[in-house]
Amino acid sequence: MIRTLETDKAPKPLSAYAQGIEIPPGHRVVHVSGQVGVTLDGQIPADPARQHELAWENALAVLAAAGMDHTHIVDAHCYITERSHLGIYRATRDRFLKGHRPAATLLIVAGLADERLVVEVDLVAAAGAAGPAT
Repeated sequence: MIRTLETDKAPKPLSAYAQGIEIPPGHRVVHVSGQVGVTLDGQIPADPARQHELAWENALAVLAAAGMDHTHIVDAHCYITERSHLGIYRATRDRFLKGHRPAATLLIVAGLADERLVVEVDLVAAAGAAGPAT
């Protein structure tokens, strides 16, 4: 069974994420490459909130191709280009994760591959015979 690690020997999380996740042997692990706020036809919306939604939709679509969903996410990395988008990031992440708390990293970066992009999300997910991460 996938196990959430929490200890009082390290600072409590600043947001909705776990201090650590343990994946036991025998689990299938999927790495989702960075997904950005682009539509299926290649359009990049100007609206930062829409880009955040699309990045999560795209990442979860890749996970779905592996037969997994948000409950299988064990680690989420997010890169945003504007500190002012922190609230958008957290609200969007929380809506897509629906209370699930994987390990996570958030970086505020100078830019992404295309200067119009404001967010990128990559994921690690795991599933075993027992089903979703717990």
